[in-house]
Amino acid sequence: VQLVESGGGLVQPGGSLRLSCGSSGSTFTFDYMGWYRQAPGKQRELVAVIDNRGRTNYADSVKGRFTISRDNAENTMYLQMDSLKPEDTADYYCNAEGSNPYDAHEYDYWGQGTRVTVSS
Repeated sequence: VQLVESGGGLVQPGGSLRLSCGSSGSTFTFDYMGWYRQAPGKQRELVAVIDNRGRTNYADSVKGRFTISRDNAENTMYLQMDSLKPEDTADYYCNAEGSNPYDAHEYDYWGQGTRVTVSS
């Protein structure tokens, strides 16, 4: 299974970006998909997560500014980021995890990351 992020880039404070996470190689819908980020010198942190029923959870730092969504049929995920701040600057990673419905094995897939820089 491969996860590929896209949509990162340079944006001014107050601006918007939309990240996408595409997947290939899976034969089932992922239980959970999430966005994580890692800023320079800091640990990776959860940004937002969405389950296969559309239930979401957000880090306090992004509530009201970011919106996570997914397309179960395509196993794709999006992150709409509005009102961006310099502290949102980080590498953003796509994650998919859960239990394989065919063999019950746990899975935990990661993308390579896409860089978001918020600066004037």
